[in-house]
Amino acid sequence: MELKVTTLEGAAVGSVDLPDAIFGLTARADILHRCVTWQLAKRRAGTHAVKNRADITRTGKKMYRQKGTGSARHGSARVNLFRGGGRSFGPVVRSHAIDLPKKVRKLALRSALSAKAAEGKLVVVEAATLSEPKTAKLTAHFGKLGISSALVIAGTEVDTNFARAAANIAHVDVLPQQGANVYDILRRDTLVLTKDAVKHLEERLQ
Repeated sequence: MELKVTTLEGAAVGSVDLPDAIFGLTARADILHRCVTWQLAKRRAGTHAVKNRADITRTGKKMYRQKGTGSARHGSARVNLFRGGGRSFGPVVRSHAIDLPKKVRKLALRSALSAKAAEGKLVVVEAATLSEPKTAKLTAHFGKLGISSALVIAGTEVDTNFARAAANIAHVDVLPQQGANVYDILRRDTLVLTKDAVKHLEERLQ
């Protein structure tokens, strides 16, 4: 697959050959779903917790005699029926992470890249750099490229001026090439890759 390379200003500066094994696959919705679920589960801290009846500092002695009071039968005051009592079946500290084989993760990333290429939502630029951190300038560049919602995957390091300018634009994310992932690719309309990022992805997904 051949795709033209442009500058941020929209000028054509050649083309790049994208391997079909990475950018020309039929997108697998089931694999994409598994990978997104894995990513979102992995980012959960799992630190939520509540006090159950064993954690409540209150006597466990029977509140009053079983019969003859005219009231309901009660034992410990630490149960969930009473104000300040322990909660029943509340969340506990645990890991939400699930396992996903590396080969499935690679296939998901290939599927995400292929889906953007098939939709015509893949843009390759020469470089993601700016001479000064001006949001208005970067917004104008995106306007020429017809981009309103995008994930920009830069080189090994993100240009500081570019990152600062993009930080003020809604629906635009910027990541270094090693941070390319399925969830961030799918959540934005357009995928913008630099030539360095294309080369890195080809090596990473061999």
